[in-house]
Amino acid sequence: MSWNKIFALSLRHIYLIKGSFPRILDLIYWPTIQIFLWGFISKFFTLNSSYYENTVGIILSAAILYDFLFRSSISYNMMFLEEIWSRNFTNLFIAPIKLSEIIAALTFTAIFRTLIGLVPAALLAIPFFGVSIFKIGAPLVFLLITLYLFGVTLGLLVTAGLVRFGPSFENIAWASLFFLAPLGCIYYPIDILPLWLQDVAKLLPLVHIFEEMRNILIYDIINYSQIIKAIFISLVYFIFGIVTFYLSYKGAKNRGTLINMGE
Repeated sequence: MSWNKIFALSLRHIYLIKGSFPRILDLIYWPTIQIFLWGFISKFFTLNSSYYENTVGIILSAAILYDFLFRSSISYNMMFLEEIWSRNFTNLFIAPIKLSEIIAALTFTAIFRTLIGLVPAALLAIPFFGVSIFKIGAPLVFLLITLYLFGVTLGLLVTAGLVRFGPSFENIAWASLFFLAPLGCIYYPIDILPLWLQDVAKLLPLVHIFEEMRNILIYDIINYSQIIKAIFISLVYFIFGIVTFYLSYKGAKNRGTLINMGE
């Protein structure tokens, strides 16, 4: 695996963003709107709920973390879709670039796109709502890494679907995270779910991440075993995502459908 090729592929997408104001605006606009929307909802619940009365911005903090997950997954998908829309898809796969280098480049560049949107929104939450996600402290780093890993995994699975089924699969890119959100227990404790559904939800890293976030912000308790569990689950899914992508690519290559992807 060549780091020069990975850097070149990453740089290509960074220049696409840098040279396009609409792209930058799109990356910043939606997270900022989300923060303001959930900021006012969070403020309402803070004033009117005994559960949140001693915790500032618990819902807004969850919204910021969820948006980080959403942006990391969508950023991964969007870079792949841009290759299709610009009719560069075929050139990408006939170039002397390994599949692992393409995956690595998209993974590294997705964090750049994600941070462009998230950082301004998170900083605006401080003066407008008095809420700082950084109050979570050192565990925040591990929570973000786990969320990013799972977001990239979802991106890999959707990308595998694009390779296997073509551009018609792109709607799944927008729907995948909305499907998982109810099971992720983002805005409420896992106890809200039926008992049988709790066992299913625990198979996702999201439950452990957001439960830990609430423990830190509400009870000031850090449970590193839960964080480690979330990281482990995310790694398992990440490996599964890579394997699925390789199998989809191999299947599409054998069927000769890759050449039609950019048509």
